[in-house]
Amino acid sequence: MSDHPKNEAIGIIGLGLMGSALTQRLLSAGFAVVGFDIDDAQKKSFAALGGEVVGSVTDVALRCRRIFLAVMTVAQVDDVVLGEGGIAETPPPGNEKRLVVSVTTSEPDKIEDLAERCAASDIDFLDAPVSGTSKQVSDGNGHGLIGGDADVAKACNDIFDAVYPNRTITGAPGSATKTKLAINHILGLNRVALAEGLVFAEQLGLNLENFIDVARQSAAYSQIMDVKGDMMVARDFSNPQSKVNQHYKDVRIMLAEAKKRGQELPMLSRLADLLKACEENGDGEKDNAITLEEIRRRKTD
Repeated sequence: MSDHPKNEAIGIIGLGLMGSALTQRLLSAGFAVVGFDIDDAQKKSFAALGGEVVGSVTDVALRCRRIFLAVMTVAQVDDVVLGEGGIAETPPPGNEKRLVVSVTTSEPDKIEDLAERCAASDIDFLDAPVSGTSKQVSDGNGHGLIGGDADVAKACNDIFDAVYPNRTITGAPGSATKTKLAINHILGLNRVALAEGLVFAEQLGLNLENFIDVARQSAAYSQIMDVKGDMMVARDFSNPQSKVNQHYKDVRIMLAEAKKRGQELPMLSRLADLLKACEENGDGEKDNAITLEEIRRRKTD
């Protein structure tokens, strides 16, 4: 058990889909949550959930010893932690050791390097992305992947019990990110396979509401049918659980990591092409299940 006080304020920097999901989990568990984002709309939504908005990264760091980072890229993580006016330059409250928990999916070698530089600045760093959509996380159904010192992770059981009721310690920093990338590779292909299958069923003249019910009972079943199936059938992608632009960023990282190792990923390359086309069609901020629409747009000669 952790001896951290439950009324300790937990910081969150990056208040988008995942930051909002983490906020909901922490608030529901009784924690105070202090947050910052450069986007005014995100700050407004965060305040509506019950979080306390502050004016800068420094303000979060002054108030909170333990801080989640839910930003888009590892470059942003680096800047927030070690950049000018960042977390490392701000003494933690009570002069206790600082902890940074990054949930950003990024390049593993950069996470490893960042963890080393955090250690040199006397900051505990946990690489802690999650497998699951923001809705799954807010519902308590995401699976946390935690890379870092096992004792540091154990000391954070109170906050991880709140945000990641299901979790695995994967090893050193970077290992969680590698695990997330490999999982997301499989997940992304499952999602686009479902999208293509639905388009095919539609072209065969099948009723898609009936078809998805049958598919869920078939040998082809995968969890993605429950998570994104109804959205695809309804063709409403305006309330994203995971966005096209975020997924495309992750897919590009996967392809780059595979290229470093001399590995071709032909199916993932095809998914990247579909996601790129969705972005070019103006769908970057919509749910990544909208690949269904790109598949519908593609016709044979």
